[in-house]
Amino acid sequence: MDTIKRTAGDNEQWRYPRFFCGDISGGGFTLTPSDLRHAEKVLRIKRGGKAVICDGRGTDYLCAYTGGGVFEIIEAFSNAAEPDIRVRLFQCLPKSDKMDFIVQKAVELGVSEIVPVISARCVSRPDGKSGPAKSERYRKIAYEAAKQCGRGKIPAIGEFSDFKAAVRSFDRAGTGIIFYECGGERLNDIVKNAKPGAAIDVFIGSEGGFETAEVDLARRLGITPATLGKRILRVDTASVAAISVLMNLTGNI
Repeated sequence: MDTIKRTAGDNEQWRYPRFFCGDISGGGFTLTPSDLRHAEKVLRIKRGGKAVICDGRGTDYLCAYTGGGVFEIIEAFSNAAEPDIRVRLFQCLPKSDKMDFIVQKAVELGVSEIVPVISARCVSRPDGKSGPAKSERYRKIAYEAAKQCGRGKIPAIGEFSDFKAAVRSFDRAGTGIIFYECGGERLNDIVKNAKPGAAIDVFIGSEGGFETAEVDLARRLGITPATLGKRILRVDTASVAAISVLMNLTGNI
């Protein structure tokens, strides 16, 4: 099937419910049991009702419901909501449920992956028992946020990482940025030459920020300390602010 840039009726697709489903069979998609329950019981979609199904690889399909969980494809079009840069958020774990908020908003703003990091000043330190449960919750939040905001891909949730391993996984072919409350370069100076397809790895601390030794290690590995201004931001505010500014500076907002 040929993919086109827009649907008939231009932006009409935003009016319809949205689901992710990767497998096309017989010219249509079959929703997962949980999505089907949501479609039929909550959204009350009837036969002939329309929805947008995304294949998770950047292509959306306007579909009509034919019953039994099956949506028949009407037409295909390229998803327009994915940024043209790749931002990985390495987020040091905050206390309580702040990470839930950060995951949701980071997905809405366009990150491609979120890696939970345990740094020296993290109070929250999931163990082998609670870690997998938290990861699963973050994946569910990312999935729902991606549906809600019209993403063409579901951002990945990486495995929990300690700080040293996280900074050593920095993509040296791209740009690394660590936000530091004691000062650093301005974001527009760091990403002024970023082109479409650029990879940007962002490191944000938990409550209390980063220790000097952590920032020094990041700097030695080629990661640039950056500032978000002279005001000290809460961890959940810092994440939203940093990603928003990056997306704006690279023309993605």
